[in-house]
Amino acid sequence: MAKKNPPSPALTDWQPAGKHVAAFSLSKLDPGAKPWSSGDKEQDKAAVEALALELDALQDLFYADRRFKLLVVLQGTDTSGKDGTVRGVFSRTSPLGVHTVGWKAPTEEERAHDYLWRIHKALPGAGEMMVFNRSHYEDVLVPVVNQWITPEQTAQRYRHINDFERLLSETGTVILKFMLHISFEEQRERLQERVNDPTKHWKFSLDDLKVRKQWADYQKAYEALLRSTSTEHAPWTIVPANSKTHRNLMIASVVQGTLKKLKLRYPPSDPGLQNLTIS
Repeated sequence: MAKKNPPSPALTDWQPAGKHVAAFSLSKLDPGAKPWSSGDKEQDKAAVEALALELDALQDLFYADRRFKLLVVLQGTDTSGKDGTVRGVFSRTSPLGVHTVGWKAPTEEERAHDYLWRIHKALPGAGEMMVFNRSHYEDVLVPVVNQWITPEQTAQRYRHINDFERLLSETGTVILKFMLHISFEEQRERLQERVNDPTKHWKFSLDDLKVRKQWADYQKAYEALLRSTSTEHAPWTIVPANSKTHRNLMIASVVQGTLKKLKLRYPPSDPGLQNLTIS
């Protein structure tokens, strides 16, 4: 088996893993940090655009190769930038090969099955990239914060999810999980922007304020799931996301680096095409 290249030291600083995972705390990670930034916002924006174009080329090769599937999970509190990430990072890619699902509360039909049933149906096929805006991790956030399930049931779900993601990984799915980390104050500003701008009122709900009052409980639930479900085959990366440009730059860089490590290739040409002349 070929030896894997070690991950970037800068990236591991933002991944709860290994012997330090038990001591992992979101409060120790600055949501205003910009570890991937050049220090120049316009230069960073140009880098995001260049990466978006490169991802389009890599997606074309990924689709032709068809040895892998890619699942990108975007998790975060309200206003953390999940929609903005989809637009900023994947806007240049073809809708034929990159798909997005925005997960909401389960329907009656979905509730009649196990909580991973609807997730499995939406996973990428060979050569496809799928971006989850929220994900199956909602099932170890909302029910936990609202105490709809017990600690024992929560631990059971962590095991379910780890087994589920191991199945995916062992059958060709590359899993990238990003937790978009913003501050309490940054969320307040973004919610206020939605209130102040009539064109953004559709994004705002008074329920957002109820959830905001549970901020501390959600941070605690996030810490628990990050500790319990960041695995070798599906690690979590915490993205400091107070800066929208940095958020996109970091995620685009990680996706690009992951795809390049796959050593993608076009399939062999049909021998019948050699010296073929179209008349």
